[in-house]
Amino acid sequence: MEEMEEELKCPVCGSFYREPIILPCSHNICLACARNILVQTPDAESPQSTRASGSGVSDYDYLDLDKMSLYSEADSGYGSYGGFASAPTTPCQKSPNGVRVFPPAVPPPPPQHHLLQHPGSLPPIPRNSCITCPQCHRSLILDDRGLRGFPKNRVLEGVVDRYQQSKAAALKCQLCEKSPKEATVMCEQCDVFYCDPCRLRCHPPRGPLAKHRLVPPAQGRVSRRQSPRKISTCTEHELENHSMYCVQCKMPVCYQCLEEGKHSTHEVKALGAMWKLHKGQLSQALNILSDRAKEAKEFLVHLRNMVQHIQENGVEFEACLVAQCDALIDALNRRKAQLLSRVNKEHEHKLKVVRDQIAHCTVKLRQTTGLMEYCLEVIKENDPSGFLQISDALIRRVHMTESQWGKGTLTPRMTSDFDLTLDSGPLLQTIQQLDFVQMKVPASPILQLEECCTQNNSATLSWKQPPLSTVQVDGYILELDDGNGGQFREVYVGKETMCTVDGLHFNSTYKCRVKAFNVSGVGQYSKTLVMQTSEIAWFTFDPTSAHPDIIFSNDNLTVTCNSYDDRVVLGNTGFSRGIHYWELSVDRYDNHPDPAFGVARVDVLKDVMLGKDDKAWAMYVDNNRSWFMHNNSHTSRTDGGISKGATVGVLLDLTRGILIFLVNDEQQGPIAFEAMEGLYFPAISLNRNVQVSLHTGLAIPDFYTPGQPEHPSSVC
Repeated sequence: MEEMEEELKCPVCGSFYREPIILPCSHNICLACARNILVQTPDAESPQSTRASGSGVSDYDYLDLDKMSLYSEADSGYGSYGGFASAPTTPCQKSPNGVRVFPPAVPPPPPQHHLLQHPGSLPPIPRNSCITCPQCHRSLILDDRGLRGFPKNRVLEGVVDRYQQSKAAALKCQLCEKSPKEATVMCEQCDVFYCDPCRLRCHPPRGPLAKHRLVPPAQGRVSRRQSPRKISTCTEHELENHSMYCVQCKMPVCYQCLEEGKHSTHEVKALGAMWKLHKGQLSQALNILSDRAKEAKEFLVHLRNMVQHIQENGVEFEACLVAQCDALIDALNRRKAQLLSRVNKEHEHKLKVVRDQIAHCTVKLRQTTGLMEYCLEVIKENDPSGFLQISDALIRRVHMTESQWGKGTLTPRMTSDFDLTLDSGPLLQTIQQLDFVQMKVPASPILQLEECCTQNNSATLSWKQPPLSTVQVDGYILELDDGNGGQFREVYVGKETMCTVDGLHFNSTYKCRVKAFNVSGVGQYSKTLVMQTSEIAWFTFDPTSAHPDIIFSNDNLTVTCNSYDDRVVLGNTGFSRGIHYWELSVDRYDNHPDPAFGVARVDVLKDVMLGKDDKAWAMYVDNNRSWFMHNNSHTSRTDGGISKGATVGVLLDLTRGILIFLVNDEQQGPIAFEAMEGLYFPAISLNRNVQVSLHTGLAIPDFYTPGQPEHPSSVC
């Protein structure tokens, strides 16, 4: 009920409707508020007013929105239509509900719409007054009836009354002058709630009032709700009640409106019947709206759950991010410690080498200095014989010591620079490129059933990702079973979302499914789709598999040859399962050639008669007799040949693994070949003396009963 409250408040005053009237645009407004927002148009003497009066205002149809509406041309909310004068521009205000409204041209009377007043008690409406709906901003000029020309919305008034009563915590006395006391009784005849003092004072239990029935307030409220509403009266004939409904004007009318008013020529219906009809229509519309509201509530629950999931996932993702970055920092710190250890080792090594060299040089320098001082003292001696005794030895020692200070001795064995350069550029670049990657596998694709179809022994499948999926997809994997309830196998891997699979078995039921993948893995399968291939094969001759001497016509259904040698042509469809039958009619037959009919592998020889190699199984026939031939082996000679107009039938039963030939609807010889397994293509060989046409999509001949491998006579 509380959600309905906004529907029960006036868009001008923001309070509950009091004496609401219905504007021609179907919006409602309080009667007092309607008077407050009236705006007076220019005087009738002005040219604009003259044009307005000349437009037939007196005959104005208040229910024709196209004739009475003055659409806004500016922000003032007023405009002109059909010659009506444009209302003067007036500063706009906003109601408590935020709806734009327009103040009256004259100071409004004190707000008294909280009192129940009759329109006749209000001051007269100024001439040429204009009112604008505060909700849709449609404007119209009032006629001489003023606001009385608008019907009262009794239904809305009753709904407001019931709503306010249901909102009241306790029923109050209606006769207390200052602060109403709680009501103790309600008089059903007076329809008034009384407290005990007011009942004793205003409703004594004597005289005419003694027969009135007093009930508890709660019961009185219920009876008031159930009491019949006042019957609404006609806006043009106030003494008449509405009795009919005008279908053209879509409004209730009274008897006088039908007799002498503008509704006399209109189609009318019974008020009760239209009441029930419109109630039913409103109920149906409410049912549809209720379904939408239910969907909206479920959607809001879903969105609120999403908010909770987003918050939870955000916290979880933030924790994962911090953990990953901390792990990188820990790894960098460990590597930093390892590099510092290498630097310390290099540092210690350099110091050791230099210190060893210092110690070595120090010892040698001390020895050299001692020798030099000794030699200087020897030179000071004045005894020649004594000097010469040791001079040679000293000279050799000095030269030897000097040679020990030779090249390289006074060169540092180690540089003071560190030959270690840390290459941090790639790591810095990697850190700068550190970003989020898609860590989720794709969602299940959706098979687009309207685009999936089968044709002959081919199946076309189409799929798409779910509309709200933002996960990157690198490709798709399409899988089909073997058409006999077997295991699924991959038939396509790629980025396309549509695939046609050829070479399936005829009259077989295939199950299809697809899944998506990315760098994070493979997603779930889609729903499984069941597809049925054609029961009967339709095919033509295949120009790509034929010998170059073969000539095609009739949309590749008719062939001949431009060579006197036998040339082979295959059909464009292969068979590996099921029972298949096709016929070839002889359109031309000259000089008694012997064409061959049958089946072959795709790699059969194309420049010899069909059946000469081990890749073909055929029957070749002339005008008198026929033979079966495979791998150049001739068997089962049978009388009866062909001529122009003859028909040769080929029956391939891969369920039993046999091949049977017919000539002019009669079986030619016994079963031609048995143990037929693998993939076979329809095939013929012919020369320029023969022309044949292919007929496919044929039913199995009546004589043949599948599943009976007896002699041909019993195969019928």
